[in-house]
Amino acid sequence: MAGEDELPAREAMEFDVVVVGAGPAGLAAAIRLKELDAGMSVVVVEKGSEVGAHILSGMVFDPIGLDRLLPDWRNDPDRPLKTEVATDRFLLLGPSGGVRLPNFMMPKLMSNHGKLIGSLGAVTRWMGGRAEALGVEIYPGFAAAELLYGANGEVVGIATGDMGIGRDGKPKAGFTRGMALHGKYVLLAEGARGSLSKQAIARFKLADGREPQKYAIGLKEIWRVEPSQFQPGLVQHSLGWPLGRGASGGSFEYHYDDGLVSVGFVVHLDYQNPTLSPFDEFQRFKTHRLIRPTFEGGKRLSYGARALTEGGWQSAPKLVFPGGALVGCAAGFMNVPRIKGSHNAMLSGILAAETIHAALAAGRSGDEVSDYEDSWRDSDIGRDLYRVRNVKPLWSKFGLAIGVPCGGLDMITNEWLGLSLFGTVKHGKPDCDTLKPIAAVKPIVYPRPDGKVSFDKPSSVFLSNTNHEEDQPVHLRLRDPAAPIRDNLPRYGEPARLYCPAGVYEVVYGDEANRKDPRFVINAQNCVHCKTCDIKDPAQNIDWTTPEGGGGPNYQDM
Repeated sequence: MAGEDELPAREAMEFDVVVVGAGPAGLAAAIRLKELDAGMSVVVVEKGSEVGAHILSGMVFDPIGLDRLLPDWRNDPDRPLKTEVATDRFLLLGPSGGVRLPNFMMPKLMSNHGKLIGSLGAVTRWMGGRAEALGVEIYPGFAAAELLYGANGEVVGIATGDMGIGRDGKPKAGFTRGMALHGKYVLLAEGARGSLSKQAIARFKLADGREPQKYAIGLKEIWRVEPSQFQPGLVQHSLGWPLGRGASGGSFEYHYDDGLVSVGFVVHLDYQNPTLSPFDEFQRFKTHRLIRPTFEGGKRLSYGARALTEGGWQSAPKLVFPGGALVGCAAGFMNVPRIKGSHNAMLSGILAAETIHAALAAGRSGDEVSDYEDSWRDSDIGRDLYRVRNVKPLWSKFGLAIGVPCGGLDMITNEWLGLSLFGTVKHGKPDCDTLKPIAAVKPIVYPRPDGKVSFDKPSSVFLSNTNHEEDQPVHLRLRDPAAPIRDNLPRYGEPARLYCPAGVYEVVYGDEANRKDPRFVINAQNCVHCKTCDIKDPAQNIDWTTPEGGGGPNYQDM
């Protein structure tokens, strides 16, 4: 890579607040800041080609955050959420059948009645319009690639990535230097495992004294189904098949708008078998006899994948650092059993904005906005996460048959009595440490996709509209280039080729017939920015960094 001294100086722009990420948390923060002070200068940088291009969520939406931020949103004829939940189902699947769990047995907070079904990408595009109407500057297509620090080590802004760097690390003919965006405070709203959030957490030791963050990978497709299979307002979740022992997760199926169904599968990344492929588990799930009829004869429109934060109450890092704060899924605010995080993302953006506004009004800048850290656990966010804090660790420790009922009981006692029989259960290992050696497991063999309801990775990535400039540095960086073949291949069969949902990683052989001369190949142009490799790699050898702004998926209403 060209050194800093070989490149022209960055142009700089000054703002009161710089927000990284145009998701629900970042946009909520920007909107709230401008509501509180119309004269405040606020900028949002977004690595996607447009607002919503990199947004992926289930989603059944809890409107508590949007109601608080924009109370008039239901009166807007262009509002993106118009389908209310009409039917709420929960299935327990086996290999050949399943049972529906009675709704009265479910904890009250699991009910989705009164919630809305739609697209988070559409919600963020709509929020982006509202933000710009208030005077927020939004720069899509600009990846925040670097944190900038002041004389005392405080964060004073971000730098966007340079454009027009060749694969060899040298500037090309169309080279453009990134911008320096300085702010009195910087909010990191990048979502799960954001690259700048990861740096801030490490530099400022924000995770010290907390449980390891836990993650899942969520895979999603949007279908237009046959009219006879469409059930407006249906919300259906399942547990069980096809996941086996040593793995956990579940599915969702949501019917909304005009004949659309979003279907997805979540695999917790603490699974043990290195031959497990989350993508293939998702494709296999759709072939179940209780699931397949919905999609037969339909048309698959979109595909994508994204990592989810699942550590919750125990794993949330310290949220503030000198000059900035973490909001949304960068802070780890997803509610696992509800499979919902957008409401807490918005609430955290609002709370951080109000704290920063007070700090700026007092003439402060570049310090820790400690009131944000001190108040979130007593807010609606904390109350939401505290009640479900033991669901994920109990599930991981004791499995489906014991752990899930114990988690359900824990939610009920928290609801009714305000206490837990289990206290606060620890998560234990980080997800990168849970794989067993390949010699200790039974390899999973997946059926070939039928091209009707199940598909392969290349055709799926095509539907994500993923695109990267090929002549640019590989943004998936290996700390030790020899580790995949030297360490991961003999011990784990190199699981990157399976946990990646986009076919980015391959092991190819110079002598294919005799499986000799293996080589690790990174097809970075396929990357859908899910961040799973950065999380699950047992060698912790892969660093996901930002490619050129605008690269990656271009999701349509995911």
